[in-house]
Amino acid sequence: MPRSKPAAPGAGAGGGWLSGWGWDLMLGSIAAFYAVMTPYTKVEESFNVQAMHDIIYHTYHIEKYDHLEFPGVVPRTFIGAFVVCILSSPAVFVMRLLHVPKFYSLLTVRLILSCVTLMSLRLLRVQVKKKFGHQAEAFFVVLTAIQFHLLFYSSRPLPNIFALALVNLAYSFWFKGSYLCTLQALIVAAVIFRCDMIMLLGPIGLALLLSRSVSLLEAVKYCISTAIICIGFTVLVDSIMWRRILWPEFQVLWFNSVLNRSSEWGLKTHSFHWYFTSALPRSLVVAYPLCMVGVLLDRRIVPYMFPVFLFVVLYSKLPHKELRFVISSIPMFNVAASLAASRLYNNRKKAGWNLLYILMLGAFLASLGYSAVTFMASYNNYPGGYALKVIHEADSSVKEKMVHIDAFTAMSGVSRFCENEYPWRYSKEEEIPIEEFQKRNFTYLLNEHGSISGYKCLFAVDGFSRVKLQPQIPPLSLVKEPKVFAHGNTRDQDILSLNWPGCP
Repeated sequence: MPRSKPAAPGAGAGGGWLSGWGWDLMLGSIAAFYAVMTPYTKVEESFNVQAMHDIIYHTYHIEKYDHLEFPGVVPRTFIGAFVVCILSSPAVFVMRLLHVPKFYSLLTVRLILSCVTLMSLRLLRVQVKKKFGHQAEAFFVVLTAIQFHLLFYSSRPLPNIFALALVNLAYSFWFKGSYLCTLQALIVAAVIFRCDMIMLLGPIGLALLLSRSVSLLEAVKYCISTAIICIGFTVLVDSIMWRRILWPEFQVLWFNSVLNRSSEWGLKTHSFHWYFTSALPRSLVVAYPLCMVGVLLDRRIVPYMFPVFLFVVLYSKLPHKELRFVISSIPMFNVAASLAASRLYNNRKKAGWNLLYILMLGAFLASLGYSAVTFMASYNNYPGGYALKVIHEADSSVKEKMVHIDAFTAMSGVSRFCENEYPWRYSKEEEIPIEEFQKRNFTYLLNEHGSISGYKCLFAVDGFSRVKLQPQIPPLSLVKEPKVFAHGNTRDQDILSLNWPGCP
């Protein structure tokens, strides 16, 4: 009788748990660590963060919502915030009954969002295993784990991350062979969350048509019907929330593309090659060269990689560039890289291949080190949130206190989730001249100025400035400098008598 083949790793009853949920637990633990260690949010996340706060704490009192006072450059959809709040509502309800500070509600909604993102990544991982084998699946997870940006961003309430969950779902349908569902998932992402997903929908849709995976008539029928439903849903929900009839993503598309006013975001532009020479190498690390090798070694991935590559090329034509804009491409690049890593692993005992395998392991360790340095930089990137926390912990008096928060402080970690109840009050009034503060009755000021007339500098919070090379171990060190200064009103002797660290 022929000898039976040994079971593949993770195929047995006991080992199946790792293949089933162990990988997800590992990725989830890393993502949760990032969320807990860097709980504050930045300006890019402000709309959805404030929206989730208002949905939880103001419910149907829309007149109290933050977006009516600070609408931003263009409107955004509330649908993602509603979904996360609904999923978070049981935990938040219990915390409100126990009078737990609002800060922990922020942590809860971020962890729930991360669960949604990682669940979509799990669906993709399962299809990677079915199509390319368990070794490709294992390397896909390992590569994702040693990268920083994908798991760090998984809990960030950005429109790009809501869209990422749907793109991961689309990728899983694509590998599964459910091509119409692939197009539908991308249309939902484009219509509701990020209109720029059209640049991913186009190449994938064209590839499916050219390969005759779908017919033109069938694709048009399903795509138009899905788009109409999504447009109706987002117009209904967001018109109520914004108190005027609108389709948010259409306004974003009109503002950025037709009116060409994207420069009003006030953000830097980069050269055409920036995604390929800076953003993707930093986010993919060892997976960047491996994905190129994977395309050469395994032709099965080429039909999937090429449309995603075109997506990045198309996005490169836009002058305003950020990593989060192309974060949806990272999972597919990781799939290609996992095929190369799997081939190197299988041939590690052959001459020539063994050296390449050792180099790959070294690159894995280097990637892990790079991710650790990047995490430390990000940890020190929210001085505004830490400054407000210090003030709250230091001043426990019951008299009313007014804190003024300037634009930079608000953009570097402060959200409504960070605010306490009475006796604390907060102001984000903008464009106040520095000499005007001494005429105001603010108790505390949080801003970028080291000295303000009528106020005493109580302490400063350092923030990340740059990475410095040094001729020792470790070879890299983080350079920090004071970013946010806390000032106390000199007319209030009670707060000046508290034990403050002082300013440099």
